[in-house]
Amino acid sequence: MSEHNTLKRHKTVAVNVAGVVVGGDAPVVVQSMTNTDTADVVRTAMQCAELAQAGSELVRITVNTLEAAQAVPEIVERLDKMGCPVPLIGDFHYNGHKLLASVPECAQTLAKYRINPGNVGRGKRR
Repeated sequence: MSEHNTLKRHKTVAVNVAGVVVGGDAPVVVQSMTNTDTADVVRTAMQCAELAQAGSELVRITVNTLEAAQAVPEIVERLDKMGCPVPLIGDFHYNGHKLLASVPECAQTLAKYRINPGNVGRGKRR
């Protein structure tokens, strides 16, 4: 066994993301992020499906505008129609709380939310 296969893992709490267990003693999970404009439903859904087909168990999408938040339910619907129920994680920046409140369908459709840690907790935003 090489040294790469014996890396010590940090002790973490297991979290269930739409049936995919992340952390704890669970196997390492492959997670990818799209690089499309999330408001472009067709391209984003296609890229999510391609990532899932390539082995990604979770896919992150940027939700940074009202248009992106409004697109999320349609993206999930397209993925379901394609037979690709990969869990989507919404990657939020400064305005996530406003977008989730404004578009509750986005909040209900995402498997998990991720708040970019580099965008919170400094200066006047604390």
